[in-house]
Amino acid sequence: MLETERLILRRWQESDAETLFEYARDPDVGPAAGWPAHQNVEESLYVIRNVLSGPEAYALCLKENGRPVGTIELMLNEGAGKIPHKDECELGFWLGKPYWGQGLMPEAVRAMLRHAFEDLGMEKVWCAWYDGNRKSRRVQEKCGFRYQWTVDEVDVPLMHEKRTDHVNLLTREQWIRDAGSPCPETGAEERLSIHLGKLDPEEYIGFLKTTNLGSQYPQERFEQRIKTLVNNVSISLSARDQSGRIVGILLGLTDFAYWLYVTDLGVSRDHEGQGIGRRLMRAAHLIAGGEKDIAVYLIANSDAVPFYEKLGMKKSVDVMEYDHIEWTSFTVE
Repeated sequence: MLETERLILRRWQESDAETLFEYARDPDVGPAAGWPAHQNVEESLYVIRNVLSGPEAYALCLKENGRPVGTIELMLNEGAGKIPHKDECELGFWLGKPYWGQGLMPEAVRAMLRHAFEDLGMEKVWCAWYDGNRKSRRVQEKCGFRYQWTVDEVDVPLMHEKRTDHVNLLTREQWIRDAGSPCPETGAEERLSIHLGKLDPEEYIGFLKTTNLGSQYPQERFEQRIKTLVNNVSISLSARDQSGRIVGILLGLTDFAYWLYVTDLGVSRDHEGQGIGRRLMRAAHLIAGGEKDIAVYLIANSDAVPFYEKLGMKKSVDVMEYDHIEWTSFTVE
């Protein structure tokens, strides 16, 4: 059991089914979080027994009467979804509509973050919100979560639809430093979003003209080479400004066992030096599973070499040829 100024966080009980149904039947509550409104008390009882039964699932109860008004959970499924390591978890929550706007959820989230970092020894807590769920987004921002990337066309099985998912992260180091304060303004980084999804070859060709990458590709069959590359990579990440224009790109391959191979990484000339390349590398590594070694293949004489050296990467092969292109290979030691 956890306690805050106004709340007690305790395990769900079967006797809570009627109260759960009272709030979970509201169509403004569940669908925004990715699950349909409950249809009857029996469904709420099933959810208590089979969904809200994880080791870190809690009912949010008002101290004044002990009544549950929402739920919050740390999901500890190592290796699943956004959770690649045993010292990472994912946070989920919702609150009954009559209690919106009272600051109860940020209060509960801060208690769970303390529990995650101090009691459970977590190093990272992930959280996400679907496009349009501004209340969840605001709670996460108030509690210090930092934006990581956006994924389009994510399956929402319980709603039988696809949505855009925005992924946030809070690390132990950030939590200690911020002490639960609101997420600070971070300038250019906050105005950019990272998207996971296949690129349009023509859009990528247009982006190459804004970087130093384009001139390093052989001009013979240039467009065909680019189209083949874009259509065959397993990871495509694009950093976009508020207008949706691409300002950074990462293309990569993964063997789903040991390696993440980065084939292309570029940032537009007018956005260099803003940490975009580093964010793209971090996002790709986490999407690939977080434990894989990274190998980067650069077109020979690329001026990106100092960037990879700053990341602690070293040349493993001086030069090799592939399809008449010379590449320099870097790997993490």
